[in-house]
Amino acid sequence: MFVVCGEALMDVYVLGTTPTGLHLDARIGGSPFNVAVGLARLGRRSALLTGLSRDAAGERLTQALATEGVDTRLVLRSDAPSTLSVVSVDAAGVPHYAFYGQGAADREIDVARLPVLPPEVRVLQFGSYALVVEPVGSALRALAARERGRCLVAYDPNVRLNVEPDLARWRTTVEAMAALSHIVKVSDEDLGLLYPDSAPAEVARRWLSLGARLVVLTRGAQGSEAWTPGAHAIEAAVTVEVVDAVGAGDTFQAALLTWLDEQQALNLAGLEALDAQRLSALLHFAALAAAITCSRRGADMPRRNELPAG
Repeated sequence: MFVVCGEALMDVYVLGTTPTGLHLDARIGGSPFNVAVGLARLGRRSALLTGLSRDAAGERLTQALATEGVDTRLVLRSDAPSTLSVVSVDAAGVPHYAFYGQGAADREIDVARLPVLPPEVRVLQFGSYALVVEPVGSALRALAARERGRCLVAYDPNVRLNVEPDLARWRTTVEAMAALSHIVKVSDEDLGLLYPDSAPAEVARRWLSLGARLVVLTRGAQGSEAWTPGAHAIEAAVTVEVVDAVGAGDTFQAALLTWLDEQQALNLAGLEALDAQRLSALLHFAALAAAITCSRRGADMPRRNELPAG
C-alpha cells in the first residue's frame, strides 16, 4: 500500500459577481490529495494521511476519496475548518491568490495524533506545504524519520510561497526531507526558487550524498532528467495540446511510483539497479501520464488503461 501524507483542500475560483455577492466555484484539490487519487487511478492501493474537517468542504473531499477508491482509514476528522485557496483574476487577466489555512484541519495533526500505519504499507509519499507549517510539519517529518527503515520514502517539495513565503524555511525542510527520502522529485521551478545559484546536477548529487537513491527533475515542456548514484538520463517531453497544467506534477509523481512498482523496483536494490535505459523508460511513462492530464481541464488524471503496458 502507498500512503500519501499531506494536505487536502478546496481551490475556490471567483467567476464573477452576483447582485448580492460573488459567484464561486470550489474544486477539490491539494497536491497530496491529487497524488493519492492518481495512484488509485493507476491501479495502486493508496491511502491519504491528512486532517479533514467535518464541514461541507471536508465532507466533499471525503466523498471524493471514497469514490476514487482511496483508503480513508488514516484520515483524521475534526471540527476545524477546511483549507481554502481562493483564486481571482483581475481586469488584466492576472490571477491573484488568497490562502485561508491557519487553524485548518489539515494543519492540526501533531506527533501524538499520528495514526498507526497498517503493516502492508510499503511506500510513504510526502509533499507540499504540509511539511513547512505546524504542527503537522513536525509530525510528518517525524513519521518519515520513524518509518524510513521499514518503508520507501518519496518526496516532492511542491513549493507554495503563497502559503509560506519564507524560502529559508522551505530550504531547511527540503534538505531535511532529502536526507530522509529514498526518492526526490522536484520541478525546475521549485529548484530555481530554492537554489537559484546551483546547477540541477549539483543539487541532485548533494541529495544523493544525503541518502536519496533516485532524484528526478521535471522541466515541463522541456522534458525531465533523473539521477541515481550510478546512472543518469534525460528524456524529452511528450507533445500534447495543453488545456491546462493543473495536476501535471502530481500525475508525474503518481506515474513514477506506479512504474517503479510494476517493475519491482520500489526497494533500495531496485532503485540502485536502474540504468540509463530504464531511467529513460521511467521518465517517458511518467511524462505520458502527465501529458494526458495536461490535455484535459483540471487535475483529471489518467487511469491505467490509458497508458501503455510497462
